[in-house]
Amino acid sequence: MLISCDETPQEGTLKPTYTFLLGAYTDNLDQGIGLLSFNFEEGILGISTIAKGVNNPSFVIATRAQDWVFAVEETNEGKVKVFAFDRIKNTLTLTDEQPSLGAHPCYLALSPDEKYLVVGNYSGGNFTVYQVNNGKLTQVQTVQHEGSSINLSRQAQSHVHSTVFHPDGKHLFVCDLGSDKIFSYQYRPDFAVPFQASTQVYFEVEAGEGPRHMAIHPNGKYLYLVHELSAAIGAYTFQNNQIQHIETYALTDPAFVGVVSAAEVKISPDAKFLYVSNRGEANELTSYKIKDDGTLELLERISTEGITPRNFSLTKDGKYLLVAHQDSEDIQVFERSITTGKLTKVDLLISTYKPVYLFPLDG
Repeated sequence: MLISCDETPQEGTLKPTYTFLLGAYTDNLDQGIGLLSFNFEEGILGISTIAKGVNNPSFVIATRAQDWVFAVEETNEGKVKVFAFDRIKNTLTLTDEQPSLGAHPCYLALSPDEKYLVVGNYSGGNFTVYQVNNGKLTQVQTVQHEGSSINLSRQAQSHVHSTVFHPDGKHLFVCDLGSDKIFSYQYRPDFAVPFQASTQVYFEVEAGEGPRHMAIHPNGKYLYLVHELSAAIGAYTFQNNQIQHIETYALTDPAFVGVVSAAEVKISPDAKFLYVSNRGEANELTSYKIKDDGTLELLERISTEGITPRNFSLTKDGKYLLVAHQDSEDIQVFERSITTGKLTKVDLLISTYKPVYLFPLDG
């Protein structure tokens, strides 16, 4: 079922079960941050623009209370914007914007106590930290990375691609695609400069793998890192403030020949399964069972039914998985088996301009 953006559910109809903030690339002032509404039983899949004029909001997140929304503007200048979020009216009101102090910001993370916002600047090769206070941002720290690796076209300099907090709330991991390193920082919210290098300053992956995004198991023991350039998922342990490699798993079938570019990784809400997207000419989702020792068991590889699955997201109950295709410009819905973890494409698809990020909301 192909549903256009004009078929957003009208006021007074059944409230959708699931909603997501939608980040995208833009090319005019009528585009910006979207709100996706999804109800499988009613066959509803709709998108409305709730903040027009935001330039390339490729990463969008909300606070736990869903009263504030943060978005990057992924441009050469680089900006971070803050919006007050009215969940009754589903409207965003701009309250602040600040320079990201690095080109092409591509990732946002709120500290677990929501006191600080961390922004990863891809082309800038750094991350910037802001203190958050009632919809206003105050810059308190910028950390510049230096380094390179063997892929001359992608790794001539540092490229910070993600900033991920550990579940214990005491550590921040910064994945640097350009230098092939995972940097580790201690989080000390009461310090004037809240992030200091850990005893293990960084963990270096195999040359040319390109660390991109990371998912951390809720038990805090296992890290799962997307190796963008080699199209693999790496399993790591984190114990006694030390990262150690367990095993690396290729995302593609051994017989596959073509361009690859691994993108996103997510753990199911019950922490039993892990999913990874792969772009290029693969355009696949690879699913794994997470074993008790943190290793992965391959379940399946399936087509995402679109082009360039840069991002995907699970509903909070784990029943559905939605894939945002940047280049085929659509979002495809899959039903997920809670027991087996396997995915089944359903007849729900919506066209929208260059979607690249989905952030799940409550209600």
